Amino acid sequence: MTVERAAELLSTARRAVALTGAGVSAESGIPTFRGEGGLWAKYDPVKVSSIDTFLADPASYWRVSRDRGRVAGSGRKVVCLDCGRVEPRSEVQERLDVEMPPRCRQCGGTRLKPTVVLFGEPMPAAAVQESFELARNADVILVVGSSLVVYPAAEVPLVALRAGARMIVVNAEPTPFDRFAHVVIHGRSGEVLPQLAALVAER
Repeated sequence: MTVERAAELLSTARRAVALTGAGVSAESGIPTFRGEGGLWAKYDPVKVSSIDTFLADPASYWRVSRDRGRVAGSGRKVVCLDCGRVEPRSEVQERLDVEMPPRCRQCGGTRLKPTVVLFGEPMPAAAVQESFELARNADVILVVGSSLVVYPAAEVPLVALRAGARMIVVNAEPTPFDRFAHVVIHGRSGEVLPQLAALVAER
């Protein structure tokens, strides 16, 4: 019944937005960060992926990242924290066997950082504001595979709710926002979403 109700809400929505989290990644074979078997079960995030650690020793970051970057493919661009020059990560990766840490081709600085958010860094303000704006204009928000405990991402559904949107939560475990949702489906996104998509397509 709940999948049918979710399909009805999505079918009648003028503007729907989705917020996806690690549950979608896990179903796609991408390792998650938290939870059993998550990346941070093996590594201390403060030591591995914090801005303070990176700034203190960029070479250590790049030594760990050299092999991991080839597999994970995260952070396709790299920014120089000294001059702001942006270049493709692939070009920086090619230089890692010759220079460690890699140097900026413009200013010679060694603080080249992938354009991902590290622990201790704020989310990019423009991206957060854009998310809030999308949420404010939505009449339905679909939350899939998110624990809804990490802010500011967890604020996005609240912005949508305050603007009058209906919320659908699809997650393997209960979330703190289940009580606010119009539809809650506790299940794996890889099983629920195909059912939901099929029902929406029928309407």
